[in-house]
Amino acid sequence: MSLKEKGFATRAIHNERHEAEYGALTFPIYQTSTIVFDSAEQGGRRFALEEGGYIYSRLGNPSTTYLQEKLACLEGTEAALVLSSGMGAIGTVFMTALNEGDHVISDKVIYGCTHSLFEHHLPRFGIEVSFVDLTNPEEVKAALKENTKIIYCETPANPTLKIIDLEWVAKFAKEHNLMSVVDNTVATPYCTRPKEFGIDVVVHSATKYLNGHGDVIAGAICGDADFILKCNLEGQKDITGSVMSPFDAFLINRGLKTLEVRMERHCANAQAVAEFLETHPAVAKVYYPGLKSHKDHEIAKKQMNDKYSGLMAFELKGGYDAAKNLANSVKVFKLAVSLGDCESLIQHPASMTHSPYSKEDRIAAGIDDGLLRASIGLENVEDIIEDLKVNLDKLI
Repeated sequence: MSLKEKGFATRAIHNERHEAEYGALTFPIYQTSTIVFDSAEQGGRRFALEEGGYIYSRLGNPSTTYLQEKLACLEGTEAALVLSSGMGAIGTVFMTALNEGDHVISDKVIYGCTHSLFEHHLPRFGIEVSFVDLTNPEEVKAALKENTKIIYCETPANPTLKIIDLEWVAKFAKEHNLMSVVDNTVATPYCTRPKEFGIDVVVHSATKYLNGHGDVIAGAICGDADFILKCNLEGQKDITGSVMSPFDAFLINRGLKTLEVRMERHCANAQAVAEFLETHPAVAKVYYPGLKSHKDHEIAKKQMNDKYSGLMAFELKGGYDAAKNLANSVKVFKLAVSLGDCESLIQHPASMTHSPYSKEDRIAAGIDDGLLRASIGLENVEDIIEDLKVNLDKLI
C-alpha cells in the first residue's frame, strides 16, 4: 500500500522522502540560500529545466520540498507550493493565472485582505472582479463574462462560516472553461478536500491550522503539477517573491504531525461551544456549520466529513457595544485576529479583519456590527464555555 492510500494521520506524520545519511528521524532544516553544482554543465541543465534538482532556495529547497510533498498528499493533488504567507499564495495564483483584461467571479464573503486585493488592487492591473453570492446559481450565471477566467471562494467563509457547494462550483467552472480556486484554510484537508469535488486549485493560510501553534506566517497552493510549476517559476519567482524559509517549513512539518488530533479537539470543542451559545439569551444568532440551524448544514455535512472545524461567529443582541465589551472582558479567550492556534481567540470583524470592506459591502456580506468571530482552541471546553457564560450573563 502506498503512502497516499494510508490514513490521514499516517500521511500527515510520514513522508516517502527520508534523510538516510545520518539516520535522522526528523527531516533536517536545510538553512541555505545557495546550492552548489557539480559542474557548469549541470548548472546549465538545471537552469534550462533539462535536469531536476535545486538551483537557489528562492526556487526550491529540500525543507520546503518535503513540506510540499506532504501537503499535496493530504489535499490529494499532484503538487503543492509553499509560500511566505496566505496572501502570498493568493497573490501568486492570481498573478500567475490572469492577464490584463481578465475577469474574476468571487463570492461576497471572503477574508478582508483578499477582498481588498480583489476590489482595490487587481483593477489597477486591468483585472475586474465581480462579487456575487455563490449559493445563488442565477446570480453567478449573470456575472459570467466572455473574459471570465477564475471563480473563487472560501468555504467555510471567513467570518460568517458560509458554506459553498464545491461540487456545483467545480461543475460550473468546467462547463465554462474557468479555473476554480478555493481557500481551504478553515476546513483544512482533514475536514474537506476540495480536489475530491473537482476543484482545480486549493490555497491555504498555513499560518492557521496547518501549523497550529501561532508561530509562523505561511501559505500554500495545491493543484496540478503544471500549474504549480508555473506558480513557482512565474508568480512566486518573478512577481510576489513570497518565499517560505526552511525554518518555517520545519515548523509547519512539525505542526502537521498533530493535525488530526488537534482538529478532532478543535471540532469537538467548537461544536459544544456553538450549542451553548445558541441557548444564551444575549446571543441573537450563531454561525457554525455543525449546527442543524445553520442554513448550509446539509452541504457542510456532505463536504466536511461531519467535522466542522474550530471557527465560528455569533451576533450579540446588544450590537456593536456589546460585542466590544465581550471581547474586552473574556479571559480564556485572547483578543487576537488569527485562528487555528492552540489558544482560543476572539475578534470583532467589523473593526478588525473585515475593516477593508466598505460598510455597505460588509453588511451585504452578512458581517454585522455586533458580530464576533471566535477560534475555539484546545483548552478544556468547560473553561471556554464558563469564560463566555460569565461575560455574556453581564449583557442580559
